[in-house]
Amino acid sequence: MLFFEPALPLPAVGERTATLRAQVRRFIADELASGGFEPQCNSWTEGLGGAFSRRLGARGWIGYHWPVAYGGCGGSAFDTLTINEELLAAGAPVAAHWIAARQSAPLLMRFGSEAQRQAFLPRIAAGDTYFAIGMSEPDVGSDLASVRTRAEPSGARWRLDGRKVWTSGAHIAHYAIVLCRTAPADPTARHAGLSQFIVDLKAPGVTIRPILMLDGSHHFNEVTFDGVELPAECLVGQAGDGWKQVTSELAYERSGPERFLSTMPIVERCLRLVLEAPAAGSDAAAGRLLARLITLRNMSLAIWGALEAGRSPAIEAAMVKDLGTNFERDTLEIVREAMDADGRVAGDAVLAGLLASAWPLAPTYNLRGGTNEVLRNMIAKQLQAR
Repeated sequence: MLFFEPALPLPAVGERTATLRAQVRRFIADELASGGFEPQCNSWTEGLGGAFSRRLGARGWIGYHWPVAYGGCGGSAFDTLTINEELLAAGAPVAAHWIAARQSAPLLMRFGSEAQRQAFLPRIAAGDTYFAIGMSEPDVGSDLASVRTRAEPSGARWRLDGRKVWTSGAHIAHYAIVLCRTAPADPTARHAGLSQFIVDLKAPGVTIRPILMLDGSHHFNEVTFDGVELPAECLVGQAGDGWKQVTSELAYERSGPERFLSTMPIVERCLRLVLEAPAAGSDAAAGRLLARLITLRNMSLAIWGALEAGRSPAIEAAMVKDLGTNFERDTLEIVREAMDADGRVAGDAVLAGLLASAWPLAPTYNLRGGTNEVLRNMIAKQLQAR
């Protein structure tokens, strides 16, 4: 495991990456000045701004490290990470393209056919095509080996039946990559017989119903597949390889900076107010937040380095997701207490607004991407095996 290695391998930040970060910051400043967006927490799930995604795509900032042939700029994975960090920290509306760029595209790059890469990757990089994740199901939760959605051969095609829930962005997405059974479940080999398909969410037989949050916001959905006909070329990789593919995909889903930067607009606003005023007792709490943030960022960087090297650090990604989402929830409580007790931040309308918008979504932090309890079981089993 990466985090048990004597020296945690971190990337060296070169001049090119530093220049890119400065460019992204200037772009964000210009967007804010022109009213291009309003900063928000959870911007990678709530900020469904298609026009903003297309502006990023026009600059080559979606999939920056992908090969030029697939719409990228041939940069490094750390260049893309730099872009994403700045966008998330600013609360920019990146939700429209986020899932497609974060995990659907890398999955197709690694396991998809050349025809699939050519068909989808340039459109994702342009900010024109969005994907959703078809994993979780009712009564299944994080135990993906128990999925009951099925795809059965139907002549030269496949027929898909089943139901997915907590499908973020399905109501605006063009496609979903759906994990399903293509062979009967085997109690002695629970991970066998699973496959993944690219499903057109506008196809006949697909029904999308909203799952609304307490505040009325909408990014979760229930998606039902009723006899959806799938061409053979929609199969990703080989039939039966779905478990290997989905665990690789989950490493991208669980380790990225969105797992600890969802509440960064709150952290940034609070720290700015604190640093612009004389020192006070709550500075220690601010210091603890920053220490945790830097640790999580280093862990995330190490995982991205492993992914770029072709490794699949699923357990390390689970650690980042667990620690990161707890950090996000703790941030809300720490800043709320500061607003009650620290005159430097009390009464700040911008900070109060950010907190009010983030609180209703806080319970989802430990659920989305796999519940923390399930992730801890995974981590414990790995530690026990050592």
